[in-house]
Amino acid sequence: MSEQAVATTDFDRYECRACGYVYEPEKGDDKHDIAPGVPFAELSPTWRCPVCGAKKNAFTNIGPAGQASGFQENLKYGLGVNTLTPTQKNLLIFGALALAFLFFISLYGLQ
Repeated sequence: MSEQAVATTDFDRYECRACGYVYEPEKGDDKHDIAPGVPFAELSPTWRCPVCGAKKNAFTNIGPAGQASGFQENLKYGLGVNTLTPTQKNLLIFGALALAFLFFISLYGLQ
């Protein structure tokens, strides 16, 4: 029998559905004196969003930082682009746009 890795949610980020604030356990919450390293599950039930004041149950789990976004079963499609993190996708998109712009501008140098 093979041993399976247990998924831990201790350092998952949680996003406020009302305003978009993301609670990151690695950073904590300075406004409410929550030290870095405190998982979302360990926050008190009376804890509220530091931006809009929404209750704790208004937050949804968006996974750990640096993880590819989307449903796990869909990550194998898309020519490998679906496995990129959001930061990597932004670099790919805007880098390609900048390169295309440079090629377009270089056409003015032709005579």
